[in-house]
Amino acid sequence: MPVITFRDALNHAIREEMQRDDRVFLMGEEVAVYQGAYKVSKGLLQEFGEMRIVDTPITELGFAGVGVGSAMVGLRPIIEFMTWNFALLALDQVVNSAAKMLYMSGGQFNIPIVFRGPNGAALQLAAQHSQAWESWLVHIPGLKVVAPGTPYDAKGLLKSAVRDDNPVIVLEGEMLYNTKGEVPSEEYVVPIGEADLKREGDHCSLITWGKSVLVALQAADQLAKEGIRVDLVDLRSLRPMDVAAIVKSVRKTNRAVVLEEGWEVCGVGAQVVDYIQRDCFDDLDAPVLRVTQADVPMPYAKNLERAAKPDVAKTVAAVKRVMYVE
Repeated sequence: MPVITFRDALNHAIREEMQRDDRVFLMGEEVAVYQGAYKVSKGLLQEFGEMRIVDTPITELGFAGVGVGSAMVGLRPIIEFMTWNFALLALDQVVNSAAKMLYMSGGQFNIPIVFRGPNGAALQLAAQHSQAWESWLVHIPGLKVVAPGTPYDAKGLLKSAVRDDNPVIVLEGEMLYNTKGEVPSEEYVVPIGEADLKREGDHCSLITWGKSVLVALQAADQLAKEGIRVDLVDLRSLRPMDVAAIVKSVRKTNRAVVLEEGWEVCGVGAQVVDYIQRDCFDDLDAPVLRVTQADVPMPYAKNLERAAKPDVAKTVAAVKRVMYVE
């Protein structure tokens, strides 16, 4: 099976969907001539031309609105935000237009649109460019939200997102673009709403998504050396969420740790914990713990940024705590 980067997996997904359906087009800042800020759209302008690979001014609200309007009349736009931090300027179109149009039109307008781009912290981009956006977007009825952590899932989920008749948010961990993994050459999709068991174990459920999957895998390797086997549940899809996969895992292990890149207060992990206490209360042998970013704007200083981020050491410590192992 070919081994490719996360960015190439996304590129292949866009190319294949544009070849399959001529209603699909890509729009965003520097997606055409520059081939994308993270080179996700490399080569697409040359193949599909400027009518389908569309460069925009620095106007997130404007081109997000153009995308919503084009979806209303039958096209299937992929709107790229250079970073989800810039998408704050476009949330009126994402939340008040895309997410609500089907309901407010009494079912007259589907909005088959994808909003995608890098999410979360990279390295020393400071507070305004390092936010994890999951909890903001998962809160909104009418949106589907996916957060792939591997190239395989990135390609499969983006293809599913393009084919969906609803607005789909694709959150791409900013530090994932260079990571590599096996991706089949043949056609496949990853269904929205299905989690994936990345590691199987019976001591503790470790539940995560997106960029934190890499942290969880490293933590699982370290714990395995100490005889602790974790059930690593990669949610992949945050809305809808695969509650059955969470429940199945926790009922097997009787312990759970939720790892997420974002802040603790009202984070997606809080919803995961609610599902666990609702359906697995009598199965638990320890309180559910969460590993999150520190409750501060992301510092610029390298040592402070490192201290603020959830990492392998904090994840290992949380698993050991629910195992009552010091």
